[in-house]
Amino acid sequence: MPVNKSNLNTRAESSNSYDAIVIGSGMSGGWAAKELCEKGLKTLVLERGRDVKHIEDYPTATKHIWEFPYRNNLPPDVIGENPIVSRCYAFREATEHFFVKDHEHPYVQKNPFDWIRGYQVGGRSLLWARMVQRWSEFDFEANLNDGHGIDWPIRYGDLAPWYSHVEKFAGISGNRDGLPQIPDGEFLPPMEMNCVEKHFKEQVEAKMANRDVVISRTANLSRPHNGRRCLYRSLCERGCPFGGYFSANSTTLPAAADTGNMTLRPHSVVHSIIYDEEKGKAAGVRVIDAYTKDIMEFYSDIIFVNAGSLNSLLILMNSTSGRFPEGLGNDSGVLGRYMLFHNYRGGVSAQMDGYRDRHYSGYRPTGCYIPRFRNFGSDRQRDFLRGYSLSFGANRATGNLEAAEQPLGADFKEKLVEPGGWNAWLGGMGEVLPHRDNKVSLSRDKTDEWGIPQLEIDITYSENDEKMVEDMLTASAEMFETAGFKNIRVNDTEQAPGLDIHEMGGARMGKDPEESILNGMNQMHAVPNVFVSDGACMTSSACQNPSLTYMAITARAVHYAVEELKKGNI
Repeated sequence: MPVNKSNLNTRAESSNSYDAIVIGSGMSGGWAAKELCEKGLKTLVLERGRDVKHIEDYPTATKHIWEFPYRNNLPPDVIGENPIVSRCYAFREATEHFFVKDHEHPYVQKNPFDWIRGYQVGGRSLLWARMVQRWSEFDFEANLNDGHGIDWPIRYGDLAPWYSHVEKFAGISGNRDGLPQIPDGEFLPPMEMNCVEKHFKEQVEAKMANRDVVISRTANLSRPHNGRRCLYRSLCERGCPFGGYFSANSTTLPAAADTGNMTLRPHSVVHSIIYDEEKGKAAGVRVIDAYTKDIMEFYSDIIFVNAGSLNSLLILMNSTSGRFPEGLGNDSGVLGRYMLFHNYRGGVSAQMDGYRDRHYSGYRPTGCYIPRFRNFGSDRQRDFLRGYSLSFGANRATGNLEAAEQPLGADFKEKLVEPGGWNAWLGGMGEVLPHRDNKVSLSRDKTDEWGIPQLEIDITYSENDEKMVEDMLTASAEMFETAGFKNIRVNDTEQAPGLDIHEMGGARMGKDPEESILNGMNQMHAVPNVFVSDGACMTSSACQNPSLTYMAITARAVHYAVEELKKGNI
């Protein structure tokens, strides 16, 4: 739906104008809103889903397991109607109201891809796993060093002060471990490993080269911070009335609202960005009301696109004009290409004898972390490029059922409340390489209920990914064996891409406008007042969780955008 400035409704433009528009209210959109509003810009935040207010809109946050009809399990009819989203570990009876059901926003799978979404104010920041390792210099140089993908236009030094900026406000617990793979940050005190985790750490670090086991850096509070606190309930994905973990709802959006500069508009499905052919800039955003289907237009000086990688790409590709017939800013032809994700297929479980006289208090809301050790330092692999990290944890089973005389009666009931043995697990998160043919596009014949083309997703694993999974399983089993664990079981889940919920790329940053969509400040090469700072901007995936990097990149991009706006450059 190309639009020329001469066709705009000037009366609507006058009444619907802002200094800035942010598309999306989640992990990065909340940060864009906070930073813009605190810098004095009147900012409209558009969210396609419903409003979710902190504290009052967490209906299951304080419910006990026996208060759920299915004890927090999903009934068969819900699973049958939602084969995609029901594969997500967090989609339970207590949380299903925060997830998009399969029929609500269909998409086309050219290859199997599980697109897990949360359409509400706060987006998936309500649901994430909260692990927040910084990326390293090694990660920002990876494409350049092995020739896969284009070189990042930034380095760790460009982002380091912005990592500190967001960590201080969000509240990150962790230890300063002095490891180059995961640079140290601004941390609250670390959470503590339990006795079996400490045993694993001691054995692995003493007996295996190039391995480090640390407590994970996590966006859960280990002490009160900015009026928030964590009670170690580990029910985070229900929404936390205490603000114990970082979410846009508990942290960035309230800060934006406190300035008086934010206008939040839920139920606003963004159709496209309006391009002004005469000025060579974006004029505003076209929106469809989610319920009435009314079409509205909002206008601003700058626009931040933070709808979540795939929806951001859908909007950009649907924003066509005479100048950009293939999508906004798509002079290079790479919009929607070089999609990235994380390889989560390798998992290993084990058991530990002993430590029956030891337990722990509460439900610590994070695990342990083993930073990348493959193709790093002295380790060089011939079979695959890049590397993977591992999540690790140990816990005591609920119920000492192996000691029960029979599976019924008084003795069985007594054993149910006794702690069982120690179980442990390792789960890999592998970096995938940028491939041109991992892509998304718009369907030519299928639309959603708002008349917008459905997204076609064509993303697959590569041979490099398959070899990495094999090594994840072998290395994890070796670590458990070295540490004296038993009943070691390896499992390639063979899950489709997407279930990692770390979709990235498609509007990548780069130095050369002929190979990328964005410059080193997340600014469109061809449309200077449009910025993309969610996962769509990523040029490689590394093997750390990406959300902290989205936050830092967004804060940095806002600072630049506002300075350029003041100078009259955009």
